[in-house]
Amino acid sequence: MSVVVKDKAMSGLVDPGVDIEAVATGFSFTEGPVWHPNGYLLFSDIPNDARWKWSKQDGPIEVLNPANKCNGMALDSELRLLICEHSTSSLIRAHLDINGEEISREVLATHYRGQELNSPNDVVIRSDGGIYFTDPPYGRMKVYGKLRKQEMTLQGVYRIDPKSNELLLVADDFVMPNGICFSPDESILYINDSELCHVRAFDVTGDGLLINGRVLLDGIGTGNSADGIPDGMKCDTHGNIWVTGPRGLWVISPVGKHLGVIEIPEHVGNLAWGGRDWSELYIPSSTSVYRMQTRTSGALCGYMG
Repeated sequence: MSVVVKDKAMSGLVDPGVDIEAVATGFSFTEGPVWHPNGYLLFSDIPNDARWKWSKQDGPIEVLNPANKCNGMALDSELRLLICEHSTSSLIRAHLDINGEEISREVLATHYRGQELNSPNDVVIRSDGGIYFTDPPYGRMKVYGKLRKQEMTLQGVYRIDPKSNELLLVADDFVMPNGICFSPDESILYINDSELCHVRAFDVTGDGLLINGRVLLDGIGTGNSADGIPDGMKCDTHGNIWVTGPRGLWVISPVGKHLGVIEIPEHVGNLAWGGRDWSELYIPSSTSVYRMQTRTSGALCGYMG
């Protein structure tokens, strides 16, 4: 494991000699990480249909099984857990107890204009309460979901309006929309396309819609998932985009410059900022979850305050 520096700015974000440690291992394919302010990480093991919790005190603990092949997760400002479920093609909002286990849950989205969603994959929440999620068909495949035909004719990106709860299609020209994250000021929404191997940027209007879509960086791999593809994605406090790709994590500046690669020995599916000051990076990677210290911190969301 090492840090490949392509631009000197990379060294300001992470020590090139940083220690990258496996904090949990023995899984099939880890995904969907989110750090809870109470001091623990939640993540998915999709093929084994389980949700796990990890903390420095207790290590890994299974908190839900079966888990509907859950993938991406996020916390809202009230510390409710939003969950992308592959097997049910649903976006769920769950209330958690003090130990991170579900007390109750509600369904936020299952269909668009009468057709069942493909399989919600990753989700983010804007400070105004708007919820955005990607909807590729990965959850309609064996291992990572439930094998079945698509009802939708597109792979879209959706927004749930915080006032009306209406489900709106905000982008319909993706092949495989996957990772999604906001810039620190929430004026830009980044979405990657795993099939086309690029990250796109969209300006967010006052009413939460997306305009001026453009490619921020292309050529993040070849589209062969075994070699690494754009998947999970997060922003740091400076607006740099950290996205999975070949050999590990790619770091991209806000203007689309490739700053470097953090090499991980396994296929990386996602990442999450955590720790007391949000400067630790947790990296679910196939059979393991890795942790590393950075010289920056995650872009603050409502629940991170």
